[in-house]
Amino acid sequence: MESTEPGPSQCSRTGESLAKADAPARAAAEPGPIRPLTLADLPAALRLSASASWNQNDSDWRTMLQLGQGFGIDAIDIEGQTELAASIIVLPYGAHFAWTSMVLVLPEFQRRGYAQQLLRFVLPYLASQGRVAVLDATPAGHAVYVQQGFQDTWGFARYRREANAPPPGQRDGPPTRALQSDDWPAIEAMDAPAFGASRLPLLRALAQRLPQAARVAEQGGRVCGFVLGRDGREACQIGPLLADDDATATSLLHDALQTLDAAVYVDLLDRQRPLLPWLERRGFTHQRPFTRMVHGASTAPGNPTTIVLAAGPELG
Repeated sequence: MESTEPGPSQCSRTGESLAKADAPARAAAEPGPIRPLTLADLPAALRLSASASWNQNDSDWRTMLQLGQGFGIDAIDIEGQTELAASIIVLPYGAHFAWTSMVLVLPEFQRRGYAQQLLRFVLPYLASQGRVAVLDATPAGHAVYVQQGFQDTWGFARYRREANAPPPGQRDGPPTRALQSDDWPAIEAMDAPAFGASRLPLLRALAQRLPQAARVAEQGGRVCGFVLGRDGREACQIGPLLADDDATATSLLHDALQTLDAAVYVDLLDRQRPLLPWLERRGFTHQRPFTRMVHGASTAPGNPTTIVLAAGPELG
């Protein structure tokens, strides 16, 4: 650890030079006002998520800013440059709730209350629209959200399979097929009650991100499951995955994995833990848990019985 005591050369500075040297540090403690984020902020937003070792890439941020609204706080770094120091994203789903995500602060600006400022700004903003705030909290962020009045509902955990893992073996359940354009009404009819609102624009965007992983399962001419995926900064993500039963879920995941040599993340709901041995046999290992939390309600929207894999904490 570097010493914080001044050395001889520091002690020999004049009062004026010390004041100039300390000016950026003082300015950094005085952030700018909360402002909307735009697509022009994409490079700075990517720096934020990369600084936390999160998986979002340019397409993720672009999708979130196009489908929702971002807010940020600018601050001055130690070199006197203004940069995006903190962020938050709000994704409205239906009329009654909005996803709250990407609550990030650059490491050099942490422990200054920026995350709390953004939350205290966004929560009344959503309440004025009659919307509940919903988010998926990491263990590190959970205490912050509790302080702001969020309540726990249910959880899930992230698992990772490394690149070039062994093939996923034989399919255990019914066959699946590539998603087709005329599947969207059936997909929305399955997804909206489970998630709590229609998110068709998001699902359509995900289907274009990793089209080889976009698959559906049918039974008796009815869609009984679907899976989507997307590329990421350090790994692909498979999800959301919804299915009527475990056999359909594993078939969809098997066929999606067949198409990928890259590292893969999946976010498996805790209620779906019976599928964990299946994942572990295919090389997936536990990364970290998440907790779905709500503000302004006691339960999370929707009926997640058929949700096997979440879309990811940034999307829901």
